[in-house]
Amino acid sequence: MARMGSTDSDSEFAKYWVEWFMSLEGNEYYCDVDEDYILDRFNLTGLNFEVPHYQKALELITDRLPDKPMSDDLRDQVERSAKHLYGLIHARYIITARGLVKMLDKYKRGDFGRCPRVYCQGNQLLPVGVTDIPNQKAVKLYCCRCEDVYNPKSRRHNMIDGAHFGTSFPHMLFQVYPSLKPAPSDQRYVPRIFGFKLHNIAELHRWQDEQREQQKQRLTADKK
Repeated sequence: MARMGSTDSDSEFAKYWVEWFMSLEGNEYYCDVDEDYILDRFNLTGLNFEVPHYQKALELITDRLPDKPMSDDLRDQVERSAKHLYGLIHARYIITARGLVKMLDKYKRGDFGRCPRVYCQGNQLLPVGVTDIPNQKAVKLYCCRCEDVYNPKSRRHNMIDGAHFGTSFPHMLFQVYPSLKPAPSDQRYVPRIFGFKLHNIAELHRWQDEQREQQKQRLTADKK
């Protein structure tokens, strides 16, 4: 748990709560947001309208929450708000130069997993939101090789809000580091039966049905 009412220097403000949050199971997709970024109110513009108990949540994240009695219910609400606030800050931070560097390191290590598609040959994935609206959709994983998105394998990652990563992050990363984007895979799986492509067999069956129907019509006309 974050330390309340810390008396350490300003350089230590964001250290404890962020470290605790990052250590929670399931939060491996997040990177640690620089304390200077969190303490710059310009970076948080508008978030006070999106997060309940915004001020207390911000104080909790930065270990400035006064050590005053608080009901268990209110404390739970503030903790939930702090997690959500950090996630929204995170979505803004990871498209900054410093944030991209941190997420790039995680990408290179394969922290987000690898594409399950066989022909992508284990290409690394990146977290992405399918909407920027909070509490709508869970985070997805984007493969830059097949340009498709997948659900995380782990249930704990399926609980992460996709808005904490946003819809622009992977594409911003490859705009800044274009050399890292692999060439699209030109391999496609083709269903076959006894060596024949399925769609060719279907065309053959349709042609046979048409010929059979025409033969029936000719026989009927001959009888008349």
